[in-house]
Amino acid sequence: MPLRLLNSPTLQIILAIVCGVLLGVLDPLLAIDMKPLSDGFIRVIGWFMPWMMFLLVSSGVAGLQTRQRGLVGKAFMYFQVMGLISLSLGCVVTLAFKPGAHTAFSHGPAVAPAQLLDAGFSWASVGAVVTHAFTQSLVMQVMLAGLLFGTVVGRLGGTERGDELRAFLEKAVALLFRILRVILRFAPLAAFGAMAFSIGRFGPAAALPLFKFVAVMYLACGLFMLLVLATVARLAGARLWRLVVYVKDELLLVVFTGSSVAALPGLIDKMQKLGCDQQLVRLILTTGYTFNLSGSNVYLTTAVLFLAQMAGIDLSAAELLTLLLISLLTSLGSTSMAGSAFLTLIATLNLLHLVPLESVGLLLGVERLMKCRSLTNVLGNCVACLAIARWQNALDRPVMCKELAVQA
Repeated sequence: MPLRLLNSPTLQIILAIVCGVLLGVLDPLLAIDMKPLSDGFIRVIGWFMPWMMFLLVSSGVAGLQTRQRGLVGKAFMYFQVMGLISLSLGCVVTLAFKPGAHTAFSHGPAVAPAQLLDAGFSWASVGAVVTHAFTQSLVMQVMLAGLLFGTVVGRLGGTERGDELRAFLEKAVALLFRILRVILRFAPLAAFGAMAFSIGRFGPAAALPLFKFVAVMYLACGLFMLLVLATVARLAGARLWRLVVYVKDELLLVVFTGSSVAALPGLIDKMQKLGCDQQLVRLILTTGYTFNLSGSNVYLTTAVLFLAQMAGIDLSAAELLTLLLISLLTSLGSTSMAGSAFLTLIATLNLLHLVPLESVGLLLGVERLMKCRSLTNVLGNCVACLAIARWQNALDRPVMCKELAVQA
């Protein structure tokens, strides 16, 4: 039994954090030498980043364009609006509570956007940073290439050539995921190195901001559910808490397995029984697992601002707007795969040059605590099914009211 417990990724991360903290306290000099463990892990992931962004964006866009074309416009509009709201909410909550402020923590100098922007706000200054990201960042260029390629493949949907290209993309994505799963097995070592270095370099107080970060994440996700998802569900004719009770088994599955994909078959079945059109449910839930990850979006902007605060960097209005625009693009590469939000965070920091990339390794220590992120993603897609079905006149409201009343 103890050996089986040691195979748990969550337990491995916890043990790595504890060992890193102990080493940092007992032997600070040796702990500082553990930094390459975290740096090397981040660097290896960075090598795969362009391939990951290209394949995920192109396969996601191709899939969106080949399923029920009449729904594409409404679904894409809804996803982008929810994405912008969730990214903005993450910014607002993090700026309000400042979990990383006053920590005197920094890995070293960074190339901040302030070097590219004027002191005051202007659309021209924002455009300068976005243009710089497009022209200087390989990740951004590759991601845009994936967007165009996915659009072309989607336009070829139904043809033999289009089916072959989509099948190739799916196989390539599956291969990439297998490789990334192998790399992510070394995450405990990276977490150990990052935590040991932080405690050894800055003392035990360096761990306190991480707990603040986790608290702010749960608060931001809770506010998104209460303010945004509850409102959208109400407009669709349902109450959010009744929907939560209705899909509680799938939500618990996500909590205990850490996999959003594991809940997908049950969610498809329940949303169909709830009165949503069958084809619409399959479209929204499957594409939503790439384009409608509100919890991952909250995490993205919260984590970027948290790391900036720890590095002592204050962002202007123009810089915050640039962060939102860049994050809206990089979030297209997110998936429901475990660790995908962390990879998207690395891609975003690669574009912004806001803080040293190595500092992101510290967040590995709390990655397994981000259950709120997965729950927000899943519940957000359930609400999206109801909202878009109501918008499309493909929702049987009497059936929905009956099902939710019985389950409540």
